[in-house]
Amino acid sequence: MNVPTRQAKLYSAPLGDLNSVKMGLIRRVAMRNFLIHTTLAFLVCVVSLALSQQTQSAQSKQPQDHTRVLTGRVFDRQDQPLPKAVVYLKNTKSLVIKTYISDSDGSYRFPNLSPNVDYEVYAEHNGARSDTKTLSSFDNRKLADITLRVK
Repeated sequence: MNVPTRQAKLYSAPLGDLNSVKMGLIRRVAMRNFLIHTTLAFLVCVVSLALSQQTQSAQSKQPQDHTRVLTGRVFDRQDQPLPKAVVYLKNTKSLVIKTYISDSDGSYRFPNLSPNVDYEVYAEHNGARSDTKTLSSFDNRKLADITLRVK
């Protein structure tokens, strides 16, 4: 019995055809790599642009410096500047007390105070004390000046 068998046909291409097939394949790979790199570069540009705009937007939304400063001078009964007086500043919301020892000209300074808090300030020197004065949260001055007189 004669059974037909299939035999694989081998394709033999001339040498010139193989080189053109290789060159075509190389061109396709090069084009694919070029498209991938171009797409990645484009995506990097888009993402960096979006991030820079987001950063600028966030910076413009940052609150401005809304703190205030309390300055003043401490005087004795004869209206002479009182150096080395202890000035007390009490935050009426948190009850935290800050102190400052007055300078040689009687001056004192409390920076970075919250505008939404009332503060009480007074001075003491050698057992004598000034009246307590209040810096109100309704006082919208950035630089408040309060003079204290020790009795």
